[in-house]
Amino acid sequence: MTPAPLAARRDRTGSRAAMVAVLCTAQFVVVLDATIVAVALPAIRRSLDMATADLQWVVSAYTLAFAGVLVLAGRLADLHGRRRVFMAGLALFSAASLACGLSGSAAGLIAGRAVQGLGAAAVAPSALAAITAAIPDGAARRRALGVWTAAAAGGGATGWLLGGVITEAVGWPWVFLVNVPIGAAAVALAPLVVPESRSEDASRRLDLGGALTVTAALALLVFGLTRAQLTGPGSPEAMGGTAGALVLLALFVRIERRAPDPLVPSALLRADGLVRANLAAGALTASTTPPLLLCVLELGRERSPLETGALFAPFNLAVIAGSLLGPRFARAIGVRSAMAAGLAGIGAGILWLLAIAGGRAAPLALLPSFVVMGVGLGCASVASTAAGTAAAGASREGVASALLNTAAQLGTAVGVAVLLSVAAAAGSRAAFAGAAAVALTTAALGLRAPRRACAQASS
Repeated sequence: MTPAPLAARRDRTGSRAAMVAVLCTAQFVVVLDATIVAVALPAIRRSLDMATADLQWVVSAYTLAFAGVLVLAGRLADLHGRRRVFMAGLALFSAASLACGLSGSAAGLIAGRAVQGLGAAAVAPSALAAITAAIPDGAARRRALGVWTAAAAGGGATGWLLGGVITEAVGWPWVFLVNVPIGAAAVALAPLVVPESRSEDASRRLDLGGALTVTAALALLVFGLTRAQLTGPGSPEAMGGTAGALVLLALFVRIERRAPDPLVPSALLRADGLVRANLAAGALTASTTPPLLLCVLELGRERSPLETGALFAPFNLAVIAGSLLGPRFARAIGVRSAMAAGLAGIGAGILWLLAIAGGRAAPLALLPSFVVMGVGLGCASVASTAAGTAAAGASREGVASALLNTAAQLGTAVGVAVLLSVAAAAGSRAAFAGAAAVALTTAALGLRAPRRACAQASS
């Protein structure tokens, strides 16, 4: 007969595994949807007879809604229950996915993508906060964060592959419709395996003024950065969006200083490891997304979506492997060093792309770069997530999770806007050099930072 303490420990481990599986599956899907559509865009344009200028909104509508609402959604999860917000967001995301798949017009598809982004913004921070609230800091949490990061980073990376496979096999609507049964199953299972949790100060009210201001500011910032890449940094849309965002961010800071219960307390921003974790999260996406997108565009000129997507399988596997190895790596050398090492690996991988003529070499020659970049991305993502969530404390886990996701979204927007503009003006080699500089500079800054920060996450 199994001793009672051992049986209880096994039951607890099994329930945690089920919880992590449900939450990570949902996170995989919502991050996947940011990239899965990229390879399907040519097929969408032909099917819906979309203008090239409208096509980018299929991607941008999702990104704008996702990035803009993250902080608000994270605070709502802290106040009203992480499981409740997770289930509501996933239900909205799944319904919007169905609408996208059944859409017969460009306007309907773009509107559906915006609603998808709203649902995803509720899912991402609430799911991560539910994990950190249910699992005490230590080895078990580090393992859970490794799985979480593998799901998140693997979802973004797998989009390049799965988008091509689905588009080629059954048509572009299924890049959206595939979300529906997965989302429905996760919503049904959540009450059974995900414990409800709230902030220690859940009786306080939402800082509505701060929430609306920062939401509008982030959406405008992403809009301005997106337009900068498409119409040039000097265009009225780019300059107006960016300027408006800066004004609203200044207003947000003023509101927060006067609010009795600010959305993002200054103490949270000063917490050890949080600033560094967010800087790393932004640098990871800013340095990896533009090179991958340039490779997709180059490789896709003479290949089908299926062939193009398949070429990124080594990168996908490397990201997952790096994420699963990341907790042990961070424990061995420390979270701060793990972030720096992962970023350095990304920089080295991009330099390999630069050395082989800007990604125009044979696909086999890209393999070392993809593997090194993928492992580095996985390891650094685990470390930044561990540092950011450990710094938050129990009352702001949703907000801290939202800040990490927001940093990653802004990193993508900034990286694509700046580096793709560089590629258009000076060629892909210059863009690869810029991406490598972002990764290596951030790694060096992390190593020079005081050791006191991030010590909590690595202990």
